[in-house]
Amino acid sequence: MQTNLNLLWIGLLSVTLLTGCGGNKEEEEKKDEESVSVMGAASAVKELAAQAEEMSKKGPTETIDFRKLKEMLPADADGLPRKEATGEKNGAAGYNVSTAEGKYGNEDGSETIDLTIVDAGGGPMLMGLAAWSMIDIDKETENGYEKTSKMGDNKSYEKYDNKDKNGEIAVLVNKRFIITAEGRGVSMDKIKAALEDIDLDKLEDLK
Repeated sequence: MQTNLNLLWIGLLSVTLLTGCGGNKEEEEKKDEESVSVMGAASAVKELAAQAEEMSKKGPTETIDFRKLKEMLPADADGLPRKEATGEKNGAAGYNVSTAEGKYGNEDGSETIDLTIVDAGGGPMLMGLAAWSMIDIDKETENGYEKTSKMGDNKSYEKYDNKDKNGEIAVLVNKRFIITAEGRGVSMDKIKAALEDIDLDKLEDLK
């Protein structure tokens, strides 16, 4: 599942940010050409470490049963019917992550969207799952873009490849839930619409 891959985020991000502070002139010019803006790299790493320490002091928080998260997956994602719905709960050192994932697509598979709902319990695992929520990103190329933004009061992350029509958008809700929509062969508008098919307000009512 995407969850397991995202656990690498925090390590990769820290290395990228720290090494990105150096580099040769050619690399810096390339970043300028691509309109990359990653604000406060060193302070971002410090903030990640501080928040991880704070979360550790609070101790584990029980995550919501993934079966309840599965019930929140819509029957279709902006018109694409659901093909599969799965769920699981993983943990380490007393901290758990509950995940529900729905796979959607048309008949020939040329258009697909995956919707994922993750409850990280507000613990240290959140640092790996939503490291993008701690930094600001604004990148644009000839083929697409990558940026952090806001959906209502919630921090969001999105990227899209115009050439391949592949992209994703993720939003952090209540500092513990990460909702992600990944699309292939579809527009970003459709990916966003699919994510909006999930009632984010109901997440706070789940117990």
